[in-house]
Amino acid sequence: MRLRNVKNAETIVSNSPYSINEPEQYKGQFNELFGNDNPIHIEIGMGKGDFIIGMAKKYPDINFVGIEAYSSVMVRAIQKLEDMEDIPNLRLINKYAEFLGDIFDHEVDTIYLNFSDPWPKTRHAKRRLTHENALKVYDLVFKGNPHIIQKTDNIGLFAYSLSSLSQYGYTLEKVSLDLANEDIPNVFTEYEKKFMSKGTKINYLNAVKYLKK
Repeated sequence: MRLRNVKNAETIVSNSPYSINEPEQYKGQFNELFGNDNPIHIEIGMGKGDFIIGMAKKYPDINFVGIEAYSSVMVRAIQKLEDMEDIPNLRLINKYAEFLGDIFDHEVDTIYLNFSDPWPKTRHAKRRLTHENALKVYDLVFKGNPHIIQKTDNIGLFAYSLSSLSQYGYTLEKVSLDLANEDIPNVFTEYEKKFMSKGTKINYLNAVKYLKK
């Protein structure tokens, strides 16, 4: 997915009013950054931003943070935002997911994993965003019961995620092998639009880890 040769991508991203350039300084204070006590939802691997921008516009009473490792990808979202009216409940962070524990301190309500890299080879399993190692990082950022929503076209990653989440203590509240035929509110990602135009079915899960009181 990484886009190459995007001129001045890092500068464009860092200069955007939507970018949080030193997110670690807001650890534990993201509600103050947004200026309200609304729930915080994050998308890991936001790509070119269609989903996170659409969600922020659709749900103004939720604060959304898009996480993207590559500035050459995030810059596409920044460019889209330049042509839109201000979206006060949206911020973007140019970081790898492994650093989430340095950025958030038990203040995130929901994590979205949309069309993540499936890392299909067994030896690369630890890089999957639903691997146990990743789930442990998410434990550091969740406020209350951990809540993960995933969409993917990759059935192998989906099967792995169902197993990994279940073994880690998550309850699968909703599972679908064909999201388009479900009555589930949805905002499309750029990949999702492309896959659906080709007739590819989208897999979906909504999982919650209920903590003991």
